[in-house]
Amino acid sequence: MNDSRSSDSRATPGSTQASSGSGTPSGAVPAFRSATVHRGTLRASARSFLHALGQDDEEIARPHVGVFHTGGEMSPCNMNLREQAQHAKTGIYAGGGMPHECPVVSVSDGLTMAHSGMRFSLISRELIADSVEASVRGHQWDGIFAVGACDKNLPGLMMAMVRCNVPSVFVHGGSALPGQMPGSASGRDLNVVDTYETIGKVLAGTSTLQELDTVTRACLPSAGACAGQFTANTMGMVSEALGLAPIGSSMVPAVFSERAPLMRRAGRQLMDMVWAGARGEAVLPRDIVTRKALENACAVVCATGGSTNAALHLPAIAHEAGIRFHLDDVAEIFARTPLIADLKPGGRYLARDVYYIGGAAVILRALLEQGLLHGDALTFTGRTLAQEVADAAEPDGEVVRKAGHPISPDGGLTVLKGNLCPDGALLKTAGLHTLVHRGPARVFESEEQAQDAVQAMAYAPGDVLVIRNEGPRGSPGMREMLGITALLYGQGMGDKVALLTDGRFSGATRGLCIGYAGPEAADNGPIAALQDGDIIAIDARAGARSITVELAPETLATRLEAARAARAQQRPLGGLLEKYALTVRPAHQGAVTHSGAVTWLRDKK
Repeated sequence: MNDSRSSDSRATPGSTQASSGSGTPSGAVPAFRSATVHRGTLRASARSFLHALGQDDEEIARPHVGVFHTGGEMSPCNMNLREQAQHAKTGIYAGGGMPHECPVVSVSDGLTMAHSGMRFSLISRELIADSVEASVRGHQWDGIFAVGACDKNLPGLMMAMVRCNVPSVFVHGGSALPGQMPGSASGRDLNVVDTYETIGKVLAGTSTLQELDTVTRACLPSAGACAGQFTANTMGMVSEALGLAPIGSSMVPAVFSERAPLMRRAGRQLMDMVWAGARGEAVLPRDIVTRKALENACAVVCATGGSTNAALHLPAIAHEAGIRFHLDDVAEIFARTPLIADLKPGGRYLARDVYYIGGAAVILRALLEQGLLHGDALTFTGRTLAQEVADAAEPDGEVVRKAGHPISPDGGLTVLKGNLCPDGALLKTAGLHTLVHRGPARVFESEEQAQDAVQAMAYAPGDVLVIRNEGPRGSPGMREMLGITALLYGQGMGDKVALLTDGRFSGATRGLCIGYAGPEAADNGPIAALQDGDIIAIDARAGARSITVELAPETLATRLEAARAARAQQRPLGGLLEKYALTVRPAHQGAVTHSGAVTWLRDKK
């Protein structure tokens, strides 16, 4: 059966497929997509390739499943994912499937931070989704098992699952364990953000190179994603909230032995859906990713003070399902969701601590009991979210509170709008001591310019540091600014200045740091008109949620016309950056690069 955009995985009930060995019938068995590759006389050469993979006739006749992972030595986040994928393959085989390992590219945010390589981080999300689609549709895989554990590979894999719309399951590969300062068995936990902030302390003269070296070596003692509620762990929780992942999977640390049976079990659960698909009864990703599921995911992000990057990735996942779900939709959910999890970077605890109190299911159940989630949303098992979390533990009161007694009633993230950001901008409010700021702009044309100024501490308390030309199209690639934001905190200035950019922030960023400003400078957004000394007013309180520049409309318009003329001559980029800049859409739409599932373009309820 050839794939179609309207029903990529629906087999015809009651249909049969021929024996893979000779092209002659061997009894009625369900028809799978993969039979297109190997069935019949004309496909004998394809069977040669499958035999060369070590498969016998019975295995060739099985449903074939792509096991996609981003394992490799590009970062500790990815280091043990191939090992985890092997356990998934065992579960798939035990469930009657034939697994095919399919590694895909991953770009590490940790190793691309604060240099030009960061331009390729967000782009890698699209590369991952595109490469999974090419493999699934090219090889006609009957299902997808996806394993990722770094910032962009989680959403990239989930986007691909929804795009291909075959029976699928996603599992976050888990977080790293925190480190501790040597010499103390009960010292404070360390994670990689401590290294960034210690750099700032060294530059400010409040720490030493020796201490920096100690923190550098101690902060990341194991494989796994960064330990706090940064982008990877945020999107891991999102995978459960969306219904694409097993409940209880995302917070299991990467190096815990519990991961082996978890992966095998998920492989068998996926095969249940693959066999159901042969009967036309499978719950497919586009059945799961509905508007209700997307709202559930937004609520979990806000309730945990999660990464602002989720507001970029959720619209992109929605886009693959043909659902218009932009930053305004995200803002609506953020505005009504309380903050109930006390997680870093704004709080005190880490992913490991969430695991010990019962995992993401604790948070999901707490939100559900307060009417903040749609319990009837489907999960990949065919059961509802309410059914899946019914036995979850109660909040412990420290790591996670009950939704009726939140840390903050306003949630951990907010979307700001005004004449400076008509399409919106994002701020993580979790852990902020002040939500109001007014000060003069200090404008930088690139991350490098800002980095040099911050390293030299060439700025003043009260400034609003503005970094432009770093949006999806202007950068291109929408670079992440953790290097700068962490330096500001390390210098003791995190609460004394604000930062605004059309680029991105890491999930580990904290402070009055406002990103994703839209429209971006390359699209002649108001940020392109700013000059040093312009007064910017920020009010993130619930009644306002505003960001404005104190300029007359006619002044703003005149400056923007001049900025447009100055950008008329664009230098050629070449290669991947050029293709990306020509196709990428604005940040408030998810920075996607294609027209989406246009056959279904609608608002699902």
